[in-house]
Amino acid sequence: MSDKEITAVWPIVRYADTRAALKFLAAAFGFEVTAVHPPQEGPVEHAEVRWPLGGGVMLGDLGRGDPMFSPEPGQQLVYVVTDDPDKLYARATQAGAAIAREMREEDYGSRGFTARDPEGNLWSFGTYAGE
Repeated sequence: MSDKEITAVWPIVRYADTRAALKFLAAAFGFEVTAVHPPQEGPVEHAEVRWPLGGGVMLGDLGRGDPMFSPEPGQQLVYVVTDDPDKLYARATQAGAAIAREMREEDYGSRGFTARDPEGNLWSFGTYAGE
């Protein structure tokens, strides 16, 4: 095993326009785009974004590959742990993210919010990092 941390869980989100989604996820939420195939143009078969605190999400265009892995657009949800939800909320709103649920304190100790990406998928961000 290398010194690189292994990401063992990879949620998959499909888009009609993955290239636009990658730009949005980087600008609004701070994801780092680490892979896009093919890299230049055309339908995206596979893409990856990494989260600064660890973990990643795979993306790709709808209709590419096995149809079993192409859910309807706008019906996907990803939860992401953040250590500064207020700063991230400000960044997301400044980048034009539609806030689906405002910042709030949860009874289990998390503070966070939920935003929609341009294709309607929900991205929840909060301080809850699991038990």
